[in-house]
Amino acid sequence: MTYFRELPNVEYQNFLSDSTGSLDYILMKNIFIRGKLRDDLQNVLTVFDKYVILEDERPDEIADKLYGDPNLDWVIRVTANIINYQNDLPLTAQQLYEFCVEKYGESGMLDVRYYETTEVKDNFGKLILPAGQVVDSTFTIPNPNLPQLTINPVTAITNFDYETARNDEKKTIYVLKPIYLGQFLDDMRDIATYGFNSEFIDEKTIRVTNTLNTSP
Repeated sequence: MTYFRELPNVEYQNFLSDSTGSLDYILMKNIFIRGKLRDDLQNVLTVFDKYVILEDERPDEIADKLYGDPNLDWVIRVTANIINYQNDLPLTAQQLYEFCVEKYGESGMLDVRYYETTEVKDNFGKLILPAGQVVDSTFTIPNPNLPQLTINPVTAITNFDYETARNDEKKTIYVLKPIYLGQFLDDMRDIATYGFNSEFIDEKTIRVTNTLNTSP
């Protein structure tokens, strides 16, 4: 089942130079219909599996691995909310490097963007300071094991580090469990079926009102 094959059709007036008259129509896919996961399932974690995208792995390869059909790549995109192919999927290591060079320059991508804390525990393993909190470079806290002293649990985050972290976040997606695939496809077919209306031709085709046909 390919996504565009399942989309319903719309007949539009032919305004092209090869039109044969006011009753000439062009058959097109209704791309304004976009499938999505049922609202009652979106927040049910048991419906999904966490999946980590491998280096340079495409949605069709993921679909083939999980569902045995690369043509179900659109299921991966819909459930993982991948709308923009270039922006929503992780870059490869080489692509990330080239992106950073273009955005910051070779030296600029190593400039410090901000500072954040490193994890601090005492001798008993108790967490004193979590990692990842944005702070100044001069941030200090008392040493948990030698209170009379202070420590500077800070690390510099470069532009490259920042972009790498953002890219890594894109590697983890949630995909529909195979057991729910059949129901999802049935729901999609229902969405892509027209009900009876004034423009109805059949359940897969409607015709847009012809404004050029002035006959009664």
